[in-house]
Amino acid sequence: MASFNKITIVGYLGRDPEIKYTPQGMAICNFTIATTEKRKNRDGEQEDVTTWFRVASFGKQAETISQHLAKGSQLYLEGRLRQETYTDRDGAQRQSLEVTLSDFHFIGTSDKSGQAAGKQADDKDEPAEASDQDIPF
Repeated sequence: MASFNKITIVGYLGRDPEIKYTPQGMAICNFTIATTEKRKNRDGEQEDVTTWFRVASFGKQAETISQHLAKGSQLYLEGRLRQETYTDRDGAQRQSLEVTLSDFHFIGTSDKSGQAAGKQADDKDEPAEASDQDIPF
């Protein structure tokens, strides 16, 4: 039987995406994404538990992400998960979760300025008006 490794994450970018290019011109974009869930602690009180993931994307996906997302942007993504073990500056063994991106969808705002697509900064609660230029046919 074949094996399968797929993770789906809906979270917020922890820092601006960083894009680099290989000598052959392949784009590589790295960023972090966090998910937060509420859990009850031993005292029965609600507390937030945040899980951080490092994400690597390649090619056209990498370029699109670096152009349109910034720290705090919300993103839906799918990819392959792997656990990395490394030694930190203090010599302690640490582990991190790394995702190799396979698919993504923008959620919420869609540009680096933090404005929702089609909206102006001063009309956040009202729908944007469509013009003839906005009609796709």
